[in-house]
Amino acid sequence: MTEPTEKTSTLPPGWLDIESLDIEAKGIAHREDGKVVFVEGALPFEQVSASIHRRKNNWEAGTVTAIHRESSQRVRPQCPHFGLHPGACGGCKMQHLHPAAQVAVKQRVLEDNLWHLGKVKSETVARPIEGPAWGYRYRARLSVRHVLKKGTVLVGFHERSSRYVADIRECHVLPPHVNAMLLPLRALVGAMDAINTVPQIELACGDDVTALVLRHLEPLSEDDLARLRAFALEHGVQWWLQSKGPDTVKLLDADGAQLGYALPDFDIQMPFKPTDFTQVNPHINRVLVSKALRLLDAQKTERVIDWFCGLGNFTLPLATQAREVLGIEGSETLVARSRENYEKNNARLGTERALAATKFVARNLFEMTPEMLIADGSADKWLVDPPREGAFALAKALADLNQQRELRQGWTPPRRIVYVSCNPATLARDAGLLVALGGYRCVSAGVVNMFPHTAHVESMAVFELAE
Repeated sequence: MTEPTEKTSTLPPGWLDIESLDIEAKGIAHREDGKVVFVEGALPFEQVSASIHRRKNNWEAGTVTAIHRESSQRVRPQCPHFGLHPGACGGCKMQHLHPAAQVAVKQRVLEDNLWHLGKVKSETVARPIEGPAWGYRYRARLSVRHVLKKGTVLVGFHERSSRYVADIRECHVLPPHVNAMLLPLRALVGAMDAINTVPQIELACGDDVTALVLRHLEPLSEDDLARLRAFALEHGVQWWLQSKGPDTVKLLDADGAQLGYALPDFDIQMPFKPTDFTQVNPHINRVLVSKALRLLDAQKTERVIDWFCGLGNFTLPLATQAREVLGIEGSETLVARSRENYEKNNARLGTERALAATKFVARNLFEMTPEMLIADGSADKWLVDPPREGAFALAKALADLNQQRELRQGWTPPRRIVYVSCNPATLARDAGLLVALGGYRCVSAGVVNMFPHTAHVESMAVFELAE
């Protein structure tokens, strides 16, 4: 057996061989001494030159200055505001990479996180859930700035790695009708008396209604209110006004149509307010809910708990399948909304198709204990859909009950858990607890491309009780 030889570079001086991509869409290379170099704008299998702007003992960071060998997965960005140039929009990170390759990068990030952070290897890699690459962003927070030096109002996202608002005139991840409104919105704010006191417009699109929430720091004049009404009439939108915190949001004109979206696979209608949390991408959300419930496979004889239930996005579809459902959420406001949505859907469906008995509870899920789990009662199956912080307290309480079975008092753990995650790192941490201490196997894990062209990784994992 021959001794391994030290790797020597055949690249010209200053060139870098890009080996992979990190979650921020930066190319990763290694110098001959092993130092890692992160290169913005570079893709795997490319040979590049880079301008280094940050140096540490073990790594460097820079920006690509020349591409000597181009990746076959490199594509021309659809948006003229994407790139590394001064003033480039920071809303997307991966427009230069083919959408299919973006999904592959995210799948690798998920698998790497599960293994390196949680020491978990999924038994099966689930097929990615994908949808439209453009026009998918039905939720957005658009910053508004009156820039005297430019003599204009800017409406859009921030510049790359900057607090300044990018001078964008088009955005193709927004729905086409919203993209077409960007310049008219600039003109609208530019004509308002409140030109310097409206810092933000929040977008919320339903299936039939487009709502715009205008944050205003001072009361609006009658002339400005008239301008908003004229804009709404011309562009078919609904204005909401926000004078202070989220609880001050109100319709400009009270007879507006109801925002909402449908989950047609379950004949469920989901009304919501523009500041309620809903998924950014409704196309993917419909597929995600259907896939999650197929994997959970709730039966008419089973009790199911939906943790972090929000508006009832999963809870109400579950109520079409299970015997009994418990939805638990940290926000009192969302719990009240989920109860309303349950009642409205039950009344619409009638007695023949009535939803299962469903209860909603407001609770801080980041302070869960084994005693609280026991008090909630046994459930055959769980659906868990936490925010970016994950569900550590919940997973730990479940693991503690597995390690200290004398505490159970007749309580039994769920046989199956479907965990929907928007942060692979916290999913990996929680999966590590469930597998190492909770008595579960990770039978499946895969990515959900909820946010094409961004570095955001949504995923779904399935855990089965090992006993």
